Order: sequence, then C-alpha cells, then structure tokens
Amino acid sequence: MHGEYKTPGGKLVAVEFELEGQLLRHVMVSGDFFLYPEEAIDGITRALDGLPADADEGAVARAVTAAIPEGTELMGFSPEAIAIAVRRALDVHRA
Repeated sequence: MHGEYKTPGGKLVAVEFELEGQLLRHVMVSGDFFLYPEEAIDGITRALDGLPADADEGAVARAVTAAIPEGTELMGFSPEAIAIAVRRALDVHRA
C-alpha cells in the first residue's frame, strides 16, 4: 500500500506498507523532508509497524510522536503528516 501527503510547506511525506490481517507491517516512511538525526526514522517506522489498520489519524500521530527521541528535529513534516499519508493509503485500499 502507498499513501502520500504534501504538507502546507510543500514537503512530500510518503508511506508504504503491507497489511497482514488488520495490522500494518513492513512500513517505510520517505519523502523530501528533513530529519535529524536521520536514524530517528527507524523508531518512527517501528512505531507504525503493528498498528491496527483501523487506527485513526490521531492514534497514528500519537504513536509517531511517542517514537521520536527528545531533541530530534523534524523539518518540513510532522507526525500528523505521516498519519494523513497512512490513512490515505488505507482509505484507497477500502475504496
């Protein structure tokens, strides 16, 4: 599954994942945003892996927020942007 969201600042956030049962698996987050340290993306993808497919945007954003280490800089995107991309991928699947 693939979902994208272009933030108000113009940065693209993309997510790809598979559904196993009703859980997100093998999640990848990419885009033209900046993240420092870059390794923080690993925690974000781990936080998304295993989330239920019926999680709403708020639940997805909270999971991402909880996975971001203190002091991490997100430039051009937010946990909410990732959540929107996830929901878009799932909503296309249901259509």
